[in-house]
Amino acid sequence: MLALDVLAENNFGDTRSGGLAGPMGLLIIVLLAIATVLLIRNMTARIRRLPAEFPDPADAEQSPDEDKSTTV
Repeated sequence: MLALDVLAENNFGDTRSGGLAGPMGLLIIVLLAIATVLLIRNMTARIRRLPAEFPDPADAEQSPDEDKSTTV
């Protein structure tokens, strides 16, 4: 029973007076919301800088020298 008594002990002090859990939770939620908005703005700006179309990988693998040798 000694282990159960240790685990059941209230180590958080008096939770009814001067509770700071509410304001701290609100602060954490607001900071996470601000970080999320900033990350979304950054990702949107990066997506806008991408080219409209990417080159075809099959065309990029052929070098100009290969095209000349096949036409001769």
